[in-house]
Parts: sequence; C-alpha cells; structure tokens
Amino acid sequence: MKCDRCHTTIEPGEEKEHLGQTLCEDCYMDALSPVRTCDPWAVYSAKSFEKHSGGAGTLTPIQSEILSILKETGGIEPSALLRKLGGKLTSKELEREFSTLRHMEKARGEKRGDRVVWRLW
Repeated sequence: MKCDRCHTTIEPGEEKEHLGQTLCEDCYMDALSPVRTCDPWAVYSAKSFEKHSGGAGTLTPIQSEILSILKETGGIEPSALLRKLGGKLTSKELEREFSTLRHMEKARGEKRGDRVVWRLW
C-alpha cells in the first residue's frame, strides 16, 4: 500500500486514514499538526521558556547552524538554505525548525521584491 501524499510504501496495518486519504505516519502527523509560523501562543510559550530557563542554550545544533547561515548570508531563500545545509534536513523538517526559530523570535521571513527570504530577527 502507498501513502496518498508522499507515495512511500506503508506496511500493512500501519496506514492511517484522514479525510478520505490513506497516509503514512509522517504525513498523518503533518496533517494533524501543520506547521504554523505565526502562532502568538507558541511565541509566548517560547519566550516564557527562554526567560525561565535563564536564556540558557535552548537551541539544537541544527538550529544554531541555521542561524549561523542566516547571519553569514544576511538572509536567504528557503531552498538555498536547504542546499547550504547539505541534505541534513528535508524541506518539511526545515520548515519545522524555522517555525521554532520564528516562535523564539530568532529568525523571520521577509519579502524582498518577489522573493521571500528568511533572515535573523
């Protein structure tokens, strides 16, 4: 059996049904919990956590690398950032990492002409 979204093979009994689609577990989780970069409650929670943890290192190594690239480039399109990361993340994983950084007010999106770039906050 194949996932209706990503077309990967699903083991029998592992398939999930959602809105008439047969999905693998990853696509099912994405359908139930889509990435939301603009989420005021998530921003509040991230800032509160940072405040109560004393601002201690709350970034993962990949998040630190993303911020380093954003600093180095002054802003970069998501597809170019994905290439600079050298295959460490999928497009979906990068979106989730960026969303987290956005909630922490470390990075944000910006329109430059007809392009959208991600840059430091």
